[in-house]
Amino acid sequence: MRLPAGVRRGGTLTRFAFRIGCLALAALAAAAVSVSFGASGVGPGDLWLALWGDADPSARTILLQLRLPRAALAALVGGALALSGCTFQALLRNPLAEPYVLGVSGGAAVGAVGVVVTGLGALLPWTLPAGAFAGALAAMALVLQIARRAAPGGLDTRVLILSGVVAGAFFNAVILLMLSLADVESFRSAIFWMMGSLSGAGWRTNALLAALLAPAAAAALSLARPFNLLSRGEEVAYYLGAAVPRVKLVAYLAASLMVAAAVAAAGVIGFVGLIVPHAVRLAWGSDHRLLLPASFLAGTAFLLVADTLARIAASPVELPTGVVTAVFGVPFFVVLLIRGGRR
Repeated sequence: MRLPAGVRRGGTLTRFAFRIGCLALAALAAAAVSVSFGASGVGPGDLWLALWGDADPSARTILLQLRLPRAALAALVGGALALSGCTFQALLRNPLAEPYVLGVSGGAAVGAVGVVVTGLGALLPWTLPAGAFAGALAAMALVLQIARRAAPGGLDTRVLILSGVVAGAFFNAVILLMLSLADVESFRSAIFWMMGSLSGAGWRTNALLAALLAPAAAAALSLARPFNLLSRGEEVAYYLGAAVPRVKLVAYLAASLMVAAAVAAAGVIGFVGLIVPHAVRLAWGSDHRLLLPASFLAGTAFLLVADTLARIAASPVELPTGVVTAVFGVPFFVVLLIRGGRR
């Protein structure tokens, strides 16, 4: 018997809400684990004492000024990278697209490495993220300008990809040139930043990052229905009422801004924007009403777990978070891909 549309819609929304709730609980659990464990030996029991004000002052400082800001930064960066990856995959209609495919990370890396090599990073603590963010914005503008000049009739996704690849290759060459002229200390600092790390977390950094991410994330989440239409083809989406050129432009700007802010705050952390949306898609389908918010929450949980492993796996040495996401994320992605292909 075929159910009425209203009943089916209600059942779908209930299922969506249940899955989003499960992911939210997983993210909260990952956050609890993240703030409970670390190299200092301050454990879960001390966490609760610190929250209620009865802990040792040093434990309270570690938890409230180091671990909680770092967990918040991991949540914001992981969610932003996963949501931007999902947005790029919808925009380019390619499930293997990822946030760095359009050269934004390359531009950010040029800005950050330039700050390190010139010594400006030693002047003020905010010069490095500011340089990275400025480089990312410049890369966004460059890629968009190239794509528009190459295809005056509209934002052609194929031209956009080619523009991003060309810009990324140019940025990589500039980075190698600057690194070849850098001294040993600057070289090490630049390489460590490019591997991705959340060690620079702080409440001010998190507040600024959240302010940058909020409008971009809201814009991306609002495109769920147009993305569903766009997945059927641009002509079909146009005839079904989607403003295709506007959707493409908003999606590109929103996703690129999220990547720019995340990279400026934490360096280049790869694979989150590729693995997480693809895993959610393989598990629950490609309805963007669920896929977009689910990717954000799953990315939050994924990076929280990865950063916890980065801090405790080789304690007291801290591993770059980007290395951990690659080492553990790639095999996980391969398993998902093989299982998905067998269905």
